[in-house]
Amino acid sequence: MYLSIIVPVYNEEKNIHLLYQEITQVLSSFSFKYEIIYVNDGSTDNSLYEIRKLSLKDKRVIGIKFKRNFQKSAALKAGFNHAKGEYIMTLDGDLQDNPKEIPRFIEKIKEYDMVVGWKFRRKDIITKVIMSRIFNGLIRFLFGIKIHDNDCNYRIFKREIVEHLDLYGGLYRYIPVFAHNKGYKVGELKVRHLPRRHGKSKYGFGRLFTGAFDLLTLKFLLKYKNSPLHFFGYLGGSFFTLGTFIGAYLTFIKFVYQQHIGNRPLLLFAVLLILIGVQLISLGLIGDIVRSNSNSKDYIIEEKINK
Repeated sequence: MYLSIIVPVYNEEKNIHLLYQEITQVLSSFSFKYEIIYVNDGSTDNSLYEIRKLSLKDKRVIGIKFKRNFQKSAALKAGFNHAKGEYIMTLDGDLQDNPKEIPRFIEKIKEYDMVVGWKFRRKDIITKVIMSRIFNGLIRFLFGIKIHDNDCNYRIFKREIVEHLDLYGGLYRYIPVFAHNKGYKVGELKVRHLPRRHGKSKYGFGRLFTGAFDLLTLKFLLKYKNSPLHFFGYLGGSFFTLGTFIGAYLTFIKFVYQQHIGNRPLLLFAVLLILIGVQLISLGLIGDIVRSNSNSKDYIIEEKINK
């Protein structure tokens, strides 16, 4: 077994060495190979310095430094792209994910393709806990995945799942949904959640709105990702058909009943529906073209350590 542990880092200078000590202490009783990949996501403190210190004494510590802050999805994606392990584990760098749970994850992954942590008693502010429960309830309803804590970053999964993760924005929260949608077996594990020891939480109320938008994006991606035209085409085709039907009706009464239709609001409405329909179909075609040509990275690596 070869395990790659990916830790996104943003201003966690006081936690980096402590997390390393706890991980290595837990894994010292195992004989398999592992690596710890710290992805420094544009930190403005001494996080990079701490990563460099660790990398000098332990070649299993890999450092990736972004040119600026590109957010968590990009940090995880960079970690995935540089991981060598057949199994990948992700956890946060704030020490709220307890490394002592790692052996339980390793045992549990024998039954599943992905195992997600369930922070059964969260040590976060009450607003964050409430919003997490609401979002997780929506996810279970919309996607049929029976996981209590989808956005928990404490996970372990088979490397092959990485190939099916198209992460950007806030979609890192929904990695289990991507895996479930592809037919992978996803399980969960109750884990002990710890209070933050050092640093400040990155949570803000702005995430309530971005989380809602990301949920809509996810629903659209999973159904229409490979063919946006199917979504916009159905919608545009409906508008176009309705407009054409109304136009045909007005044409009928004009020539059969000799009624004047030029000043009827219904005529303007029919023309508007037809134009909207054409625009939506065109938008779907453009989306298909963009999708077929999209292969760009959404992060820039400035430095690699031990890599």
